[in-house]
Amino acid sequence: MTNAAPVKAPKPLFSNVSPAVPSPCISVCRLDEQKVCTGCHRHVEDIREWRAATDERRREIVRQADQRRAQG
Repeated sequence: MTNAAPVKAPKPLFSNVSPAVPSPCISVCRLDEQKVCTGCHRHVEDIREWRAATDERRREIVRQADQRRAQG
């Protein structure tokens, strides 16, 4: 008799979806020369990080995007 490890359910595609910090995406997904989205004003690396980010990191990403938006 073997002691097999319990089978884990597959990790969901969006593993850290949190309603606490909604995505700033407005479905206008175009990058400018600096690789910043012209719709949500997030940098492409912030967009990639979003799914795995904690709520605090998401808040920081949104703050940075708001600063970019204000700078025009």
